[in-house]
Amino acid sequence: MRRLFGALIGATLLGGVMPAGPAAAQSQAQTRWVMATPYAEANYHTRNIRGFIEDIEKTTEGRIGVQLHVNASLLPLPQIKRAAQTGQVQLGEVLLSAFGNEDPFFDVDSVPFLADNWERSAALHQATLPFIQQRFERSGLRLLYMVPWTSQGFYTRQPLTELDQLKGSRFRVFNVLTTRFAELLGATPVTVQVAEIPQAFATNVVNVMFTSAPTGVDTSAWDFARHFTDVGGMRTRNAIFVNARAFNALSQADQQAVLQAAARAQVRGLDFAKQAEEDMLGRLRSRGMEVASASPELLGQLRAIGARQTEEWATRAGAEGPHMLARYRELLAR
Repeated sequence: MRRLFGALIGATLLGGVMPAGPAAAQSQAQTRWVMATPYAEANYHTRNIRGFIEDIEKTTEGRIGVQLHVNASLLPLPQIKRAAQTGQVQLGEVLLSAFGNEDPFFDVDSVPFLADNWERSAALHQATLPFIQQRFERSGLRLLYMVPWTSQGFYTRQPLTELDQLKGSRFRVFNVLTTRFAELLGATPVTVQVAEIPQAFATNVVNVMFTSAPTGVDTSAWDFARHFTDVGGMRTRNAIFVNARAFNALSQADQQAVLQAAARAQVRGLDFAKQAEEDMLGRLRSRGMEVASASPELLGQLRAIGARQTEEWATRAGAEGPHMLARYRELLAR
């Protein structure tokens, strides 16, 4: 009995449910997957995932079902990738750059001002995709799709006109490169996950953050900051992935259905991101926040820091780093 129970649990962890008895003759086995995301239900990334799940369930005629846990309710962001590797969950979404300590290619899209508009973001995505896919495969995961965040900006209590104002601030960071960014600004970096941002500001653990307008809306930034200075900066990506063993256990038809749904989610997610860039700025304004563009002088100072961080990233990335950057610049030149 214990062996049979263990076999049933093992099959479930791989995404499958083993039918037994008369039920096996009456219906096909169904695959039930669990997915974890750290983002709020209303966030456009989560809305895109809901569409992805609906697409999978429809195109497989219910043979695959996915239970989604949002807002870090099942797992915090740093644990999601490992949980998918071990089969604790089958699907996950993470901010890719949060894993820059594992590999520099995971955080290249958060190098400040390397890809600071949509055209450059698309070129960087194309140049880095093969490298990132390979790294997921080596860790027992299959990358399904990636969706960018919107432009980034500074959330402050006072208008931001020069970088010297940030010296000595307690600066919320979320990956290797934003930590370095804070250091180069003369600020003290403090790692805070999205779900913990309001509490961190309320307790004065941090008093400045650099992130997107959608994250500001998700965390009700108007409760702790009065000003958002939009600088473009970077468009970091979220990665959505599946446990490779769970994926490989599917029929060929269902594998194709998942991949095709992922391709559609990639396109839809980009559309959502571009729309959110405008909509979320409006939401911040509607809540009484002052939304401003950075001055040319401020942008010049920030781009100088970005150029330095690009060089540092290439050194960390080893031989593949300059190769990828050359490919990226080739795509931009077309």
